[in-house]
Amino acid sequence: MSSTSAAVPHIAFAALRHRGFRAYFLLSALAMMADNIEHVISYWVIFGKFHSPALGGFAVVSHWLPFLLFSVYSGALADRFDPRRMIQLGMALFMGVSVTWGILFITGTLQIWHAAALLIVHGMAGVLWGPPSQLLLHDIVGREHLQSAVRLNATARQLGMLMGPGVGGLLLLLLGPNLGILTNALLYLPFILWLAVAPYGPKFRAAGAAVATRAVRSLGDIWLALREISHHRVILVMTMLAGCASLFIGNAYQAQMPGFAHDLGQQNADFFYSMLLGADAAGALTAGFVLESRGLLEPRARTACILAMIWCAALGSFALTSSYPLALALLFVAGFVELSFNAMAQTLVQLEAPPEMRGRAIGVFSMFAMGMRMFSGITVGLVGARIGIHWSLALSAAALFVVIGVLIRVGLRKPAQAAA
Repeated sequence: MSSTSAAVPHIAFAALRHRGFRAYFLLSALAMMADNIEHVISYWVIFGKFHSPALGGFAVVSHWLPFLLFSVYSGALADRFDPRRMIQLGMALFMGVSVTWGILFITGTLQIWHAAALLIVHGMAGVLWGPPSQLLLHDIVGREHLQSAVRLNATARQLGMLMGPGVGGLLLLLLGPNLGILTNALLYLPFILWLAVAPYGPKFRAAGAAVATRAVRSLGDIWLALREISHHRVILVMTMLAGCASLFIGNAYQAQMPGFAHDLGQQNADFFYSMLLGADAAGALTAGFVLESRGLLEPRARTACILAMIWCAALGSFALTSSYPLALALLFVAGFVELSFNAMAQTLVQLEAPPEMRGRAIGVFSMFAMGMRMFSGITVGLVGARIGIHWSLALSAAALFVVIGVLIRVGLRKPAQAAA
């Protein structure tokens, strides 16, 4: 097993003892909130102007497809160059998209092709932020407190996602979509300015630290990166776990929440519907704070797989229940274990990867963990149109449960068993 299993005294919220991580935590949560505010305002205006379900579907595809296509490139670039500058570029693109939305709203010139182009740029900005941000965590807190940093970083993202819709709605109400979206652009600026002076990145690493020398320039290079991680059993299993979870379920059930709410007896977009939407995020936030304060769930590949199986059981049960209180409880559990196993898988990938290929390993992990979410709209959404969303989610969860069982049986068996 990994060296991470060495016993060390637990320190609650260990990553927050690093001054740099405290700033990173707050600023990344602010950026994630801004990302979600933009969704709230832009989707509202797009719906009001075009009433196009196809454009709504394109928004989902354009958000996740760049992760599928470019995560490995992004991770490899972060290996070779300063991850701070890549994140800054991503934040600058986010700002530019918000400002462009605002100009188009104010001038009344928004067309469908404008919206499609801006949604694509927004998705590309996310890829420039994702893998490099994970590599930067290693620079900020080091190996010993990496799990704490990954878990708290995931918590910061959940916090931003939870606050974004509320703040976005408030900006819509107080300022309207035009000034609201322009105000939102300013929320990315603190992160950009902090990254300009933060003492992390290649030139601050210890002398002699390994640096990647091979670039990723083609699909063949992506295949080589996949072959590289295949020689590291834990990285391979965690990447497959994240990819299968995204393929079979992802976050597609959130888009179907109005249908689930209706069948649970919630006919209107009221407080009870909002509770359904927020229960999963509340569970994830609770996981971040509880696990960090108590030092629970040390990073182990088998533990990550078992937590993912609990996630399957919770979502499968949610799909089939007719009780609203039980549905809330199951979504809370699902959010709790989802953050737990995703953060653990991400931590293990970073800890197990050799320094010279850490960025590429993170890129491959992100390609599967984020990019495969694009296809969950088929497994849960399109199949749900044929057999009903309850059965499509339940069957997707059951299939994933079986796949994870195979991963544990085959991917995590002991070397002696493999040899036999």
